[in-house]
Amino acid sequence: MKAYVYRYFWFTAGLFINSMGIALITKAALGTSPISSLPYVLSLRFPLSFGQFTFIINMFFILGQILLLRSRFQPLQLLQIGVNLVFSLCIDLGMSLFFWLSPQCLFTQLAALLAGCLVLAFGLCIEVAPSVLMVPGEGLVSAISQVSKKRFGSVKVLFDSSLVLMALILSLTIFHRLSGLGLGTLISALLVGRFVNMIHQRLPLVKYIARLSREQARL
Repeated sequence: MKAYVYRYFWFTAGLFINSMGIALITKAALGTSPISSLPYVLSLRFPLSFGQFTFIINMFFILGQILLLRSRFQPLQLLQIGVNLVFSLCIDLGMSLFFWLSPQCLFTQLAALLAGCLVLAFGLCIEVAPSVLMVPGEGLVSAISQVSKKRFGSVKVLFDSSLVLMALILSLTIFHRLSGLGLGTLISALLVGRFVNMIHQRLPLVKYIARLSREQARL
């Protein structure tokens, strides 16, 4: 039971850290992360917040999993609704906490962007290590991968690219220019995965959390 509680604690901590990383990337004003591009562009035009649009879109991701997997959809994964709520609230919290961050030159923008990518990668490592639940976006990617028999990584690249493309079309349609997307979107897409690999290899905490999961699985 102790290991079980620890696993969910670390999963929740990972969600919080993820949201802080997304907020940092977004506040760098070079474009947000690929997975957040669509809700962020929508939030720039409509009265709902970044986190609120994230919640709505993630609910569609959960619905997509149910439609794709049908009888193979595990009822436990309905807890993704709660995960979605916490994650979305934390994104708005992160945007509020970093209200003071408004870099004015490219150097400080890049510094904030790199810090955000590192924080996001750290959060992803902490979130995945306990092996409890998936966030809705990753859950949909997993469902598509199962149904299509394609590798998770390949589907993930196509999924993120599709979100960015939709956000790009929406931005050009609404604002007639790029808004909410930019160099930071590309850089975060390229760097976060590399930072995840680095943290997995060098941070003992991630291995400790993963070991808790394995020990519980053997019980």
